[in-house]
Amino acid sequence: MFINRDLTIVTLLRLFAGRISLTWAMILVETSLMALIPLFIGFAIDGLLAQRLEEFRLLAAIMLALIGVAVMRRIYDTRVYGTVRVELGREQAARSADLPVSALNARLGMGRELVDFLEDTLPGAMAAAVQLAIAVIVLYAFAPTLAFAGGAAALGMVLIYALFHRRFFRLNGALNHQTEKQVSVLEQRKARPIAAHLMRLRRQEVRLSDTEAVLYGAIFLVLLGLILFNLWFAATKLVITVGTIFSIISYSWQFVESALALPMTLQYWSRLSEIMRRLNMPAAPKGGAPVRSP
Repeated sequence: MFINRDLTIVTLLRLFAGRISLTWAMILVETSLMALIPLFIGFAIDGLLAQRLEEFRLLAAIMLALIGVAVMRRIYDTRVYGTVRVELGREQAARSADLPVSALNARLGMGRELVDFLEDTLPGAMAAAVQLAIAVIVLYAFAPTLAFAGGAAALGMVLIYALFHRRFFRLNGALNHQTEKQVSVLEQRKARPIAAHLMRLRRQEVRLSDTEAVLYGAIFLVLLGLILFNLWFAATKLVITVGTIFSIISYSWQFVESALALPMTLQYWSRLSEIMRRLNMPAAPKGGAPVRSP
């Protein structure tokens, strides 16, 4: 199945295109329904205040459809990505037979992260993109200024993350390198080497966590500014109903939640880029160091 192919996200998408495409189609339907709910809640509020039930019934129908699609997708997802994990693990074991057990054990775990990305992170990013697009369209329909503010915030987030990408790649490489040594260190059954190994892991994890804290702190400042601006603009510059105010604030918050998926996905991709490079390096005989690709 994987003959003459690198072990990458693109390879997995090509080999399992049909099954993964179906999960993505269900994700798009589910996300579109979810993204429409705040708008129809606003309609339902205005309808109930005017003694009408049509909008309320439509909201209930959308919610029932959302539940049905969400349940079916989760049942199907587990089976599809379970199969992908099995096939990828078998291929890794076959290709890495000459690796030390410690490195092979670590790389099997890293390989599963590729499938985790397809199952969790990438669908989350797709869902966020749909919600982001719908939020921008709805905000633009209420007032173009609200949508332009969202676009400026999204651009600011991308620029902020660009400043951190290389550091994330480097720190993930150091963490993965140390993780590959774990089984061989544990096999020594000596307290001092084990303690030293755990301290090195802790050091790399702290560096990653500190970098994440600074990154998300900067991003939250941008998004907080967006929420405050849209709230001020809607309340002081527009003549609108209570339901519309609710929809504007809901979609502004939805924009914030969806936009946060962007740096999270980019950060995960930085880690996976290092993992894919590591998984496709030529293996050295047991006891030797792997040969690094030029």
